[in-house]
Amino acid sequence: MVWEKSCGALVVRRDGDNYYILMIRHKPKGNRSFPKGHMEAGETEYATALREVMEETSSLIAIVSDFRATVNYSPSPGVMKEVVYFLAFTTSPDVRPREGEIAEVEWIPLEDAEKCLTHENDKTVFRAAMERMQNLSIEIK
Repeated sequence: MVWEKSCGALVVRRDGDNYYILMIRHKPKGNRSFPKGHMEAGETEYATALREVMEETSSLIAIVSDFRATVNYSPSPGVMKEVVYFLAFTTSPDVRPREGEIAEVEWIPLEDAEKCLTHENDKTVFRAAMERMQNLSIEIK
């Protein structure tokens, strides 16, 4: 059995009274998910999440809560993958997909986000992150 580990983030931004979450698609009009990627030797989970979000979306983020969710699944026979997600924030709406890897990067209104997700693992992580976000006293400008 091969074990892989990736880290990523659910990135939220505020625009006036509205909140948005960052989602990616690897193929045009494919399944939406959250930015994530493989850990590199010597990297912490936080460092991997920050790097991968920047590489995939060009977004600078801040991880400002203790939210940490883990998802385990088998992407192919003989491979088990663990993905660690953090809750992060950004003030910049500017995003750009990583050429050759990410087809689309989108800001989805928070109220529409769960219905945009295909995989139950992503929906579970999203619901947990939103519950945690409601308990934070963070003003996103």
